[in-house]
Amino acid sequence: MAEFIRIYEENPNPKEIKRVVDVLRKGGLVIYPTDTVYGLGCDITNSRALEKIARIKGVKLAKANWSFICADLSNLSDYARQIDTATFKILKRALPGPYTFILAGNNNLPKDFKKKKTVGIRVPDNNIARSLVETLGNPIVSTSIRDEDDVLEYTTDPELIYEKWDNLVDVVIDGGYGGNVASTIIDLSSGEPELIREGKGDIDII
Repeated sequence: MAEFIRIYEENPNPKEIKRVVDVLRKGGLVIYPTDTVYGLGCDITNSRALEKIARIKGVKLAKANWSFICADLSNLSDYARQIDTATFKILKRALPGPYTFILAGNNNLPKDFKKKKTVGIRVPDNNIARSLVETLGNPIVSTSIRDEDDVLEYTTDPELIYEKWDNLVDVVIDGGYGGNVASTIIDLSSGEPELIREGKGDIDII
């Protein structure tokens, strides 16, 4: 049974954030709000937790394309190759915001992602998601929790999410209703911005 923890986005309670981070540190899986849809995540340095998410999503970990949730742009140099000025300007203009940017990865990627040539970076405009990362001290991996329903691609009600996921994860955060439009994905790995998926973010920003 997962814990169902209410956290307010305007002012996340540090005690509740720490409770969730303790679960992440022990290899737990957490469903949390972002500025788009609710995400399923774990600590990017925990192989066992990453394997669990891969099993749930029905993919091989080596082939999984998940994004890293970062607290701000200071994490970028940890995982991305040298970023040129034009790219950095785009990132600075768009983040925090509902975008996933694909960047060329470097040699410091966590061991489970070592073979990846690129990395997807998210800095959501959501205080809960960013507080989790800040308190944990490194990014969390993130994948959206799609719905199998033909009408609803993404469940927005945390209580319904909890009902569906409580046997699969360790914590579901109730951060209020989520969105039902995923992030806009832009590939910046080759220097020229390429739109991969149009989502919530305004593409005019690039």
